[in-house]
Amino acid sequence: MTQEQWQNLLDIIDGRVVDPRCLGFIIDSPWLPGWIGCDTMDYYGSNETWFNTNLKAIETFPEATFFPGFWSEYGQITEPSAFGCKLIWEPDSLPHARKIIYSNEEIGILTKPNVETDGLLPLMINRLKVMEPKINDAGHQIKFAITRGPFNIATFLMGTTEFFLAMMTYPDDTHKLLRTITDFTIDWLRYQKKHFPSIEGMMILDDLIGFVGDRECIEFAVPYLNEIYASFDAKVNFFHNDADGLIIGAHLEDIGVNLFNFSFKHSMSEMRKTCGDKVVLLGNIPPRDVMAVGTPEEVKKAVKEAFVSIDDKKRVIWSCGGGVSQGVPTENMKAFIEQVYEL
Repeated sequence: MTQEQWQNLLDIIDGRVVDPRCLGFIIDSPWLPGWIGCDTMDYYGSNETWFNTNLKAIETFPEATFFPGFWSEYGQITEPSAFGCKLIWEPDSLPHARKIIYSNEEIGILTKPNVETDGLLPLMINRLKVMEPKINDAGHQIKFAITRGPFNIATFLMGTTEFFLAMMTYPDDTHKLLRTITDFTIDWLRYQKKHFPSIEGMMILDDLIGFVGDRECIEFAVPYLNEIYASFDAKVNFFHNDADGLIIGAHLEDIGVNLFNFSFKHSMSEMRKTCGDKVVLLGNIPPRDVMAVGTPEEVKKAVKEAFVSIDDKKRVIWSCGGGVSQGVPTENMKAFIEQVYEL
């Protein structure tokens, strides 16, 4: 992210009108390798391939702000790897992690990982350290500390169904698990900030919070997210949940979130009413059904519909309702950008 893009983001958070209109996308390994035509394993395994792919996206779409920008990641397995999950790699697909908790009794023996030494975390940090000079030479800085959220990590460790069952039937054990994960997450964010002083933002991704009711959200999600967003004094507290975002949306301002990427299933006006006036909305064109498989004309139509669905255009960044999906073609990205500037 360039300093100009970062300042525009801060201005939007403060409620200022930015001209031209701001648009941006979450981009990572579901989209980038296929878009540029490289093997997924090469993207993960080669610092040069990773850097050149991200740089190519920036140069191809200079009007867009990419979140978080030069994201050092291994799909969703980065944090689970630190807990000791077995990692399964495939050349043309995203890697996945096998669970390590098979009973509630095993929650009690789960230990907090060392963020300096465990799993893929050192490799993620090392990639950024090695490539930071090139990132800076391209006019960009590392601005975000990033982690998957507590529910997301928990479901990798014990399974999605098993986690939600434990939440309802063994709440004490569930809190023990979330306590360990939260303490790890805070360590992880602070460790990224320690290595890269340019970091001024925090990005947390957790779709699984969208699958609980308000009572469970208040008990099992809100307190831990409060702690995580207090890890350090960030200027941008970014939360991504492209499942059902209405439950957590009502609590975002109290948690301290000021930038929210949510599901395309919620209209901009509906989410504004839910989140309040202080949270910047990043959304919300369907990333798969429109951006990936639609025509450029359908992309433009969806952008127009989103634009007219909300009266107050302050604290809005036009984007997908989620990250950029696999298979989104260049012409659809350009159609999106053109339409935003034409509105």
